Amino acid sequence: MGASEKFERLQGSGERRLPDPLKKPGERAVASSEEWERGRREEVLRLFEEQVFGAAPVGRPERMTFEVERTEGWMEGAAVRKQVRIRTEGPGGENVIRLLLFVPAGTEARPVPAFLLINNRGQEHMDATRERRTDFWPAEAIVARGFAAAAFDNADADPDRHDGFRDGVHGAFDPPGAPRPSHAWGTIGAWAWAASRAMDYLETDPGVEASKVAVVGHSRGGKTALWAGATDPRFAMVVSNDSGCTGAAVSRGKAGETVRQINDRFPHWFCENYKAYNDNEDALPVDQHMLIGLIAPRHVYVASATEDLWADPQSEFLGLTFASPVYRLYGMEGIAGAMPGPEQPLHTNGMGYHLRTGGHEMTVYDWERFMEYADKFLNNKC
Repeated sequence: MGASEKFERLQGSGERRLPDPLKKPGERAVASSEEWERGRREEVLRLFEEQVFGAAPVGRPERMTFEVERTEGWMEGAAVRKQVRIRTEGPGGENVIRLLLFVPAGTEARPVPAFLLINNRGQEHMDATRERRTDFWPAEAIVARGFAAAAFDNADADPDRHDGFRDGVHGAFDPPGAPRPSHAWGTIGAWAWAASRAMDYLETDPGVEASKVAVVGHSRGGKTALWAGATDPRFAMVVSNDSGCTGAAVSRGKAGETVRQINDRFPHWFCENYKAYNDNEDALPVDQHMLIGLIAPRHVYVASATEDLWADPQSEFLGLTFASPVYRLYGMEGIAGAMPGPEQPLHTNGMGYHLRTGGHEMTVYDWERFMEYADKFLNNKC
């Protein structure tokens, strides 16, 4: 089934129809951005908290400090390196998130926009010495383009394993001795919370223009980036690469990975309530286009790959298409029409999309498109 056929099926009547982001069943649709923000947006956000990602028990902790080690002369003198230890403390103990940041030299008097990577591929992809470089996080290219390059290892916030939510920030901040409710935050919620703590630091850094920070993630990190952008309006741009199921891809009618498969393989990623929708996606009160809609009016960019059938590029593209009515409330362009072919980026003032030839990866090609979009719509260079 092609993207246009899938679009018609999901638009039509019957059990496969997607929920409307702008209204509850049987009610009038909101007609303005003011109406959206006064009520419907909060309803949708709460549904994702209660049924999918879970609710964090704390926002910005009262006990949080930043320890910064600053050194100059990196990238042949083009950048300043900052290694930041974001130390937080909750009732269950302490957690430390290590943030690595390269800012273009001389920017402390003229701050620049930044890309913040939620790194789900391990420390080898964010080597502070720059002896090992990978396309997954091309820090040199990001800095050369005039952006600050920031990254943190998601395992610092919560190791990607199901241990009963005892380690990481769950162990530090879950109420001690109390049973976990069925809507308690999962691991993806913990990683998104960590992205917000990184943003807490970036707001203090004189080299970063904090109003122009893009949060980026690949695969499970792409799911996390969308949730971070939905819950934290300080992110001016959200980039979700190959995020698939419970990411950018609509769940109803999705090919490849299903809700049951993701819950069976990764039972710790989401809240317990989400398991009620195994083989039961049509009962979900939300779908992923509504998650994307929560980011409006900030910029959102979704990227897919031709061989990444598990993620289902068509359903990722439709996530943007069906989120577009929310963007139009703000007078912004969404995405409509046919899905573009490989290496044919589609950029509007609200959304970006491209389909890259290849498999499940984040490459220099992807980063170049993210930076092109940010130059045009976030940094106003084009």
